[in-house]
Amino acid sequence: MAESSSDSEVHVPAEIAEMIAGEQASSAAQENQAPNEPVIVFDKVSISFGDRAVLDSVSFSVNRGQTLCILGRSGVGKSVSLRLLMGFLKPDSGSIRVEGQEICELSEEGMQELRKRITMVFQNGALFDSLSVRENVAFPLRERGSLAEDQILQIVDRLLEMVGADDVAEDLPASLSTGRRRAVAIARALASQPEVVLYDEPTTMVDPIIARRLGTIIQKLKRQLGFTSIVVTHDMRFAKRLADVVLFLDQGKAGYFGPLAGFLASKDPDIRQFLVLDAYELPKC
Repeated sequence: MAESSSDSEVHVPAEIAEMIAGEQASSAAQENQAPNEPVIVFDKVSISFGDRAVLDSVSFSVNRGQTLCILGRSGVGKSVSLRLLMGFLKPDSGSIRVEGQEICELSEEGMQELRKRITMVFQNGALFDSLSVRENVAFPLRERGSLAEDQILQIVDRLLEMVGADDVAEDLPASLSTGRRRAVAIARALASQPEVVLYDEPTTMVDPIIARRLGTIIQKLKRQLGFTSIVVTHDMRFAKRLADVVLFLDQGKAGYFGPLAGFLASKDPDIRQFLVLDAYELPKC
């Protein structure tokens, strides 16, 4: 991912668009879900670790094709929300529904099926250390078992080209920068042909140029493929590029849930403080 890369160089290859769009249409038809029904619903979800309430009766929803940005300071439960949705954690109370299905009642086998439709891009990339970049991205395609090897390799190469990582296809993840690992993780997430993609702090510890490219990739996936996305971030500049709706978490509560414009115009003192501190820049020496 060279520093000279521009936003215009990021594009979704036609075969990738067709592959993912076909999978999404098939799944939606199987679920027989109304287009305007929320894909994801958190209803009064609470979870505590010891004596500390991380989420306290938090509610929000995400419609198909929307991008929700979850904002807030460190330690307010942003990433916990994603782990609850993936079934890695169980809420103490409340309901979590995906396409009308209560996931808290699913068996582990049921959760495995759900994770084929919802995939997560972790902060560290969560790539297989012993596999090359190309083999990491090919892994979910091979797991499905429906494609010939030459088709898999063609799709993998196009995905890596899309995220700007085609020049490191044979490298091991440990040799990559943080930004490159996240780009490869996005490529691998797309190879699983998901309906919903969750991003956990995608711009943390990456330089502004890489952060901009990652944001552009997420934007193009939404515009060209209609992806439903949840992006956990503390970076308001990044959120402004992506968000249709915003969930602001503050002291375990949903301090705001609604359109981005309403969040930016809010007079709530906690929100104003968050926006002011986010915009603050250290003076130059």
